[in-house]
Amino acid sequence: MTEILDAIKSFIGSTGIARLLEKDGAWKYLIMYAIVIVLFYLAIVKKFEPLLLLPIAFGMLLANLPGANLINLDLFFDDYYLAKYPIAEFADMYADGHIKMSEIIKEVINTGGLVDIIYLGVKLGIYPSLIFLGIGAMTDFSPLIANPISLLLGAAAQFGVFAAFFFALFLNFTPMQAAAIGIIGGADGPTAILVTKQLAPELLGAIAIAAYSYMALIPIIQPPFMKLLTTKKERSIVMTNLRPVSKFEKVAFPILVTLLVIMIVPDAAPLIGFLMLGNFFNVSGVTERLSKTVQNELINIVTIFLGVSVGATANADNFLKKETLFIIGLGLCAFVISTCGGLLFGKLLCFFTGGKINPLIGSAGVSAVPMAARVAQDVGRKENPANFLLMHAMGPNVAGVIGSAIAAGVFLQWFN
Repeated sequence: MTEILDAIKSFIGSTGIARLLEKDGAWKYLIMYAIVIVLFYLAIVKKFEPLLLLPIAFGMLLANLPGANLINLDLFFDDYYLAKYPIAEFADMYADGHIKMSEIIKEVINTGGLVDIIYLGVKLGIYPSLIFLGIGAMTDFSPLIANPISLLLGAAAQFGVFAAFFFALFLNFTPMQAAAIGIIGGADGPTAILVTKQLAPELLGAIAIAAYSYMALIPIIQPPFMKLLTTKKERSIVMTNLRPVSKFEKVAFPILVTLLVIMIVPDAAPLIGFLMLGNFFNVSGVTERLSKTVQNELINIVTIFLGVSVGATANADNFLKKETLFIIGLGLCAFVISTCGGLLFGKLLCFFTGGKINPLIGSAGVSAVPMAARVAQDVGRKENPANFLLMHAMGPNVAGVIGSAIAAGVFLQWFN
C-alpha cells in the first residue's frame, strides 16, 4: 500500500500543475497564458494574420508548460558551453571566443527537445529565406515596374526602422539590439527574425511577436494616421491606370534587382536572392510546378516550423522583462513612423505631380503584403467609391519588401 501511495505522490509531483505551483514566479506563466489567449483571439475571431499568429501563439503555449522541455534556449548561447566545456580545455570547439555552430548542432541533436531541433532552421537562417522564396513566387512586381516612383515610397516607409534604432540606443539597448528592434518598422516578420537571430537572439521572442502582431493589426493602426496626415480631397484622388508590363520586363526585373542590390548590400543576399528566385520561378513561364510548390506546400510547412519555434522562444522567464515592454513600444513607434513616412512622401509626390498621385498609397510602403495595400484601397474607397487604389498601392507595397530586406542587409553589414 505504501508503494502505491508513493507512486501516486511521485506521479502528482511530476505533473505540470505541481511544477507550476512549486515555482516562485508562477504568476508569470498565468500572464503568458493570457497573452496566448489574446493572440488566439486575434487569429481565430478577428482573423488577423491567422497563418502567422496561430502557430506563434501555440509555440508560446508549448514553451510555458512546466516539465514539457520541448525547447532549451540555453543550448543556443555561449554561456551554456563555456560552463560545460571550458575554453581552456576545449579550445577547438570555439572560434573567436564563440561556440562553433557545428558544436551547437551536435549538442541540440544529442540533448535538445523537439522544438530545439526545429529551431535550428531559425538559428541557421533557413526559414526566413524560404519564406521569402514563397513570397517572391506569390508577388506580382508589375505595379512597381510600371511605376518605378513606387520605389521611393517604399524607401520612405523605412524611415521608422532607423528612427526606432536611434530611440532604442537612447534607451540603453546595445547597437545590435537596437538594430534588431528597429527592423520591426519594416513590418516584415521573416526579415525581423533573420536580423534578430544574428544580432540579438536573446530578444527574438519579443521582437518576433511584436513584428507579427503589428502586421496583423495594420487595419487598426494605419487608418487613423492616414486620415490625420491627408485631406479628404487627397484621399479622393483617382489615379490613372498603370501601363501594361511586358514579359521581358517581368523576367529581367528579378535578375537586375538581384545584381544591383546584392552588389551594393551583400548581406541582403539571403533575403533578396531568394525573394527574386521565387519571383523568377513565377514569371519565367517554364517552372510552373516549382512556382506552385513554393507558393503552397513549401511556404506552408516553413510557416508552421517558423511560427512554432519562434513562439517557443517566448517563455515567461525571458519574455516578461522591462525590456520587452520597451521593445513593444519601440516596435509600435517604428511602425507608425514608417507609415507616416510613406504618407508624407506620398503627399510630396502628390504636390509635385499636380495631384496625380494619391498619398494613401505611401502608407503601403511598409512590407506587409498585401494587407497594407488593401488598407489603402479601403480608406480610399470610403472617400470615393469610384476609387481603385489596390494595384497602385501594390507598387510601394512590394517596394517595401525590397526596402526592408535592404535595411536588414545594412544593419547586418554594420554590426555582424
